[in-house]
Amino acid sequence: MPRRRVGRPGLVGTMARTAVIAGTATAVHGAMTGGKKQAAASQQQAATSQDTAQQEQIDQMQAQLDQAAAQQAAADQQAAVDKAVAEALAQQAAAAPAAAVAAPAAPAPAGTDTVAQLKELAALKEQGVLTEEEFAAQKATLLGS
Repeated sequence: MPRRRVGRPGLVGTMARTAVIAGTATAVHGAMTGGKKQAAASQQQAATSQDTAQQEQIDQMQAQLDQAAAQQAAADQQAAVDKAVAEALAQQAAAAPAAAVAAPAAPAPAGTDTVAQLKELAALKEQGVLTEEEFAAQKATLLGS
């Protein structure tokens, strides 16, 4: 019967012990690294989620700015149209009273022409070219009252 050694283990025993220690160390290292990888992955996912939320907010703000700019442009365009209309009405009002004042100086024709002139005066009054007083004065001149 072979004799057993007492004391230090033999070569095979030492290799077995080393393999167990190395395997345990590898397993612990893998668990530690895996935990770090999971933590890093969750941090990356949180950062991506936050970046997405910020990008959505930026997109919403940009859309609001674009809408405000479009509304401002429409308001500016409407103001320009209103100004042009006001200027055209002012020019028309300045030209029309001179023509309306000059017309009564001529002798009033009889009959149908008087009715046509009254209609023209009424149209000018409705357009705002003649005031109520100017209309009354022209009407009185036409009718000879």
